[in-house]
Amino acid sequence: MAIIISEINIYPIKSLGGISLTEAQVEDRGLQYDRRWVLADNEDVFMTQREHEQMALIDVAIEADGLKVSHRKKEIRPLKVPFLPQTSDTHTIRIWDDTVSAVRVNDEADAWFTEVLGKETRLFYQPDDSVRPTDPRYAITGEEHTSFADAYPILIIGQASLDALNERLDEKITMKRFRPNLVFTGGQAHDEDQFGHFRVGNTKLAGVKLCARCVLTTINPETAEKGKEPLKTLAQYRKNGNKILFGQNILVLEKGKIKLGDEIVLLPA
Repeated sequence: MAIIISEINIYPIKSLGGISLTEAQVEDRGLQYDRRWVLADNEDVFMTQREHEQMALIDVAIEADGLKVSHRKKEIRPLKVPFLPQTSDTHTIRIWDDTVSAVRVNDEADAWFTEVLGKETRLFYQPDDSVRPTDPRYAITGEEHTSFADAYPILIIGQASLDALNERLDEKITMKRFRPNLVFTGGQAHDEDQFGHFRVGNTKLAGVKLCARCVLTTINPETAEKGKEPLKTLAQYRKNGNKILFGQNILVLEKGKIKLGDEIVLLPA
């Protein structure tokens, strides 16, 4: 059975709403625009839905001259974010165990997010010359790097994996809970666990580490409400040690373009 790309998603501002695409450029650090922006507090620590679940209600769209950011429920004028920062205010942002050089976008963005989230917030952009290496334990060339994603350039999940989970849940959930970049149809549940090197479109990618899931998956992306699922159910059959695994983290070996309907071709080890 052919393995076919069925979804392409990017999340330009980390932990805010995603954007579904029909095609995407694959760059060294992931899909173009994916997680190149991040929100940080006044101590330059990144912010996510894990602590600020209301971020789930902020949507992002790509327009000709930048991003359009809007709130799904609050009556507030949408924010326009330019593709490039309007300041030269460089900070070192802490994201997990990493530090990343980033440039503050502008005062307007800071004020908008501070009002919406009720907490002092600033918006930063990762410029091209800011390189954040991926974990060397899983490197292939030693040159791999990523954006403000949790750890790796791309996350892939099979539709069959979600279908198998939903068979166990009383209330079905959507793939949005897991925020993948790529989704594919065909094959069996969790086939992505075994992905090594593969081609899709004119790119070459490599699966290097299963993705450990956190409480962010328990936040309903439509309402920002927290629950116990799907982690409670996943823990029954996808737990390894103290980690719950769902999806595969991917490194970029050769850049190019991916579009919906492209076939994933697995390569020999």
